[in-house]
Amino acid sequence: MNRMNIKNWKGMASLLTAAMLTLALAGCGNATTSEGTGTSTQQPAQEQSQGQEQTDLKTQYPLTVTDATGESFTFEKAPAKIVSVSPAETESLFALGLDEQIVGVSDYDDYPEAATTKPKMGGVSKPNEESIIAAEADIVFTGISMSEEAVTKLRELGITIFKTDPKSIDDVMNNIETFGKITDHQEQAQELITKMKQDVADVTEAVKAVKSEDQKKVYVEFSPGWTVGKGEFMDELITVAGGINVASDLVGWNEINEENIIASNPDVILYANDVIDENSKTLDQIIKERSGWDQITAVKNDAVIGLDANLLSRPGPRVTEGLKAVAKAIYPDLFQ
Repeated sequence: MNRMNIKNWKGMASLLTAAMLTLALAGCGNATTSEGTGTSTQQPAQEQSQGQEQTDLKTQYPLTVTDATGESFTFEKAPAKIVSVSPAETESLFALGLDEQIVGVSDYDDYPEAATTKPKMGGVSKPNEESIIAAEADIVFTGISMSEEAVTKLRELGITIFKTDPKSIDDVMNNIETFGKITDHQEQAQELITKMKQDVADVTEAVKAVKSEDQKKVYVEFSPGWTVGKGEFMDELITVAGGINVASDLVGWNEINEENIIASNPDVILYANDVIDENSKTLDQIIKERSGWDQITAVKNDAVIGLDANLLSRPGPRVTEGLKAVAKAIYPDLFQ
């Protein structure tokens, strides 16, 4: 992802900020498969129609699934035309080998490279309705950046839109499993999930020897003035990586309280490294120049570490690569 000004950043990189500023991330539930892949507390949303069985990783149609909004969808066959207006979902669909079926993506979808050549369908919280209708897609996928209200309005226009709302790594894997079943790409989905599970296992193994009294306190800022508390996948990345999120007293996405951050005195500060403001200041410069922040341990020890914004903030197939990057930033000696 190329460097961008703050206004553009607020519209992309999993597009969390745009969603948060409209309080759109408070969705209910998550689209997952009935065959859980981990310890997610979300209720499974995928349901096989009575009498259906999965044989040799081939989907038996008709297939009925339910998304994060509680809407049910029945597929008589694998969708031939797919639109995705969420970068994380777009990454998942391409990772499943659905390049030929994808007929449109959001204006901000930049990975993989093939996504940049697809017709653009507008923004992620408010996509271009006319473009989506013209694409004649069998299914439109959207993610955490679109509110349920916006989804409802699109459905009223006759657009078949499937929303996800992943809160954890397991939720992301469950969504990938669901996409694999919908599109009859289950083998590809299982291969991807296996790789992601190995990433989690590798990180867990590397940090398991860290004693509780030696755990590092971590503060993460992915857009100027915004951090994350409990109940979201970004908080889980810190926890699984063996760190303690200093904003864990909060729930969800929050504007920061600078005094609280200073008082919590994090050992490590993580930030999205692609953000610059209108004065060409990078996010780490913004952080370090705040009054009183020079007394924070992370700043004094030069442990203010930039991470790839997409890996940090997109709940897609590369979320476990983000986990590895977070873990290495917190405990570099454990990841040589």
